[in-house]
Amino acid sequence: MPTRGAHQGSPPGAARIARTRMASLRHLRLSTTGAALALFLAAAPVSAEAPSGEQIFDHCTQCHGSAGEGNQLVAAPPIAGMAEWYVAKQLRKFRDGIRGKDARDHEGLRMRPMVRFLTDDTWIDNVSSYTASLPKPAPVATLSGGDAAKGAGHYATCAACHGLAGEGNQATNGPALAGQSDWYLYQSIEKFKTGVRGSDPKDTDGAVMRGMVMILTDDQAMKDVVAHITSFPTN
Repeated sequence: MPTRGAHQGSPPGAARIARTRMASLRHLRLSTTGAALALFLAAAPVSAEAPSGEQIFDHCTQCHGSAGEGNQLVAAPPIAGMAEWYVAKQLRKFRDGIRGKDARDHEGLRMRPMVRFLTDDTWIDNVSSYTASLPKPAPVATLSGGDAAKGAGHYATCAACHGLAGEGNQATNGPALAGQSDWYLYQSIEKFKTGVRGSDPKDTDGAVMRGMVMILTDDQAMKDVVAHITSFPTN
């Protein structure tokens, strides 16, 4: 039986070579995006008016989608409709090396070069305002095996910062969770649990989150709380 993804009669290793080429092409596309963003920002005169959020966001669409709907294939979460304050804070964390520097954080390491050119906070504010104005996409379920009823018990701890219905609370640095993709919620919890996120001394709210997720002692508990969060109504 031929290896899946390889044509019948292909020489040994053809599938592996094909996968390597696809990975290289993906890396090239992402690198090209970063280079294009760098050229765009470098070409803008210092005294010129800051580009609009839409102009800056155009360089984010390859991963996050033209409407900010996200793309699980490249581990890019939906950012449409996400609170402006939260997006701006995360962009600054990536830019300043507070987030995305752990060697295990493959997605974060890819994100950092995309934002390091946003040295002007006005530009970050502009693109954050633009993504906040985009309508939230309807989440699509990708995880299975979670028990929302059991997850409700775990979520009681989360509600203090994220709100009873996952609506978020800027005063407690808790972003909205309602409407976020289940795969990204699960991935984020896992990163906080393992110290991939929230370990930098400057990431004070990340450190708080790290402590909170430790109540989720196993994979099932993580799936349960995600199932509960995804049961919240979205606006």
